[in-house]
Amino acid sequence: MDKSDITLERMRTFVRVAERGNLSAVARETNTGQSSVTRHLRELEDALGVALLSRTTRRVMLTEEGRRYYANAIQILRLVEQAGDEVRNARGTSVGTVRISCTAALGVRHISRLIFAFQDRHPRITVDLSLTDERVDLVREGVDIAVRLGPLADSSMRLRTLGTSRRILVGSPDYLARHGRPATPGDLAGLEGVRMSNVAGSDMLTLEGPDGETHLVPFDGRLRVDHGLAAREAYLAGRGIGPAHLWLVDDLLSEGWLEPVLPDYAPPPVSLNMLIVPERADIARVRLLVEFLAGEVLSIPGIDRGPVEAWRSAAGADPRT
Repeated sequence: MDKSDITLERMRTFVRVAERGNLSAVARETNTGQSSVTRHLRELEDALGVALLSRTTRRVMLTEEGRRYYANAIQILRLVEQAGDEVRNARGTSVGTVRISCTAALGVRHISRLIFAFQDRHPRITVDLSLTDERVDLVREGVDIAVRLGPLADSSMRLRTLGTSRRILVGSPDYLARHGRPATPGDLAGLEGVRMSNVAGSDMLTLEGPDGETHLVPFDGRLRVDHGLAAREAYLAGRGIGPAHLWLVDDLLSEGWLEPVLPDYAPPPVSLNMLIVPERADIARVRLLVEFLAGEVLSIPGIDRGPVEAWRSAAGADPRT
C-alpha cells in the first residue's frame, strides 16, 4: 500500500458516498463530475487493497471493510477540521459552511432573519439553509443542525430543547362576521375549518380551557393544506378558522387582518427543538450558530422558554427530521 495515495480528498469523497449511498448525489454536492468521484473511490480502494463499497444498479453499499474504515475516517476528518478551527480561532476568525434544516414556515417567517443577523456577526461563515417539513436523514443529507417543531422519535442525534411554541385559534373578521363568533368550544361545529393534511389527528381539535379542562372538538372543512404558509393565506382569505402558531400570524393579528377565536381556549403548545449531528457538535462554526440560535430564538413571537435548556443525547430525536 502506498500511503501517499490515501489523501484527505479521497477520504472525504468516500465518507460522503457512504453517507449518501449515491455517487451522482455526491458529485452534485461537491460540484464535480461523477467520473471524479468514481476515480477517488477507485484510487482509495487501490491504495488500501480492499473493496470499501459494493455497487449495484440502484445503490452503493458499504462492505464489512468499508464499515470499519468509515468509522475511523469520520473521526480522522473531524480531527482535521477541528485542528483547522483551532488555528482560525486563535486568529479570531471562523470560516466555513454550516448546513441547517428548518421547518419551512418557521424558517421563512423568522429563522432566516436570525441567520442574517448571525452572518453579520460572522461574515466568513457560509450558511446553507434548507427549508422543508419533510423528515430528512441529517447525516445522509450533510446537515449539521436541524430546527424542528413537535415530538421526535428515538435516534443518536443530540437534542436541545429551545422552548415551546404557543398556538391559538384564528379567523378573519369578515369570516367571523358572516358565520358568527363562537362562545364555547361546542360552537365550533358549525364553522368551516382549515386542516393540515400532513398532521396526524387534524380531524380532532384539542383545546385547553381556562379551568385546565381539555376539550376535544371534531374539526373538518373543505380545504386541507400541507404547509403553514398556505394555512396563513387561507385564514387571511376567509376560508375558515383553524389553529396557528403565534409566530405564524402575529403580524396579521396586530394589524387586525385576523382575530383570535375563543381566546380563553388554546391548542396545546408544541415543543421547539434543535438537533445536531454529534460528530459536528464540536466544530467551532457549528457551535457558534447553535449558541446564537439558542440565545435569539426567544425573540420569536410566541416562543416561550422550555423546561430544558441543555444538550443531551436525544431520547426522542429522529435524524430524519
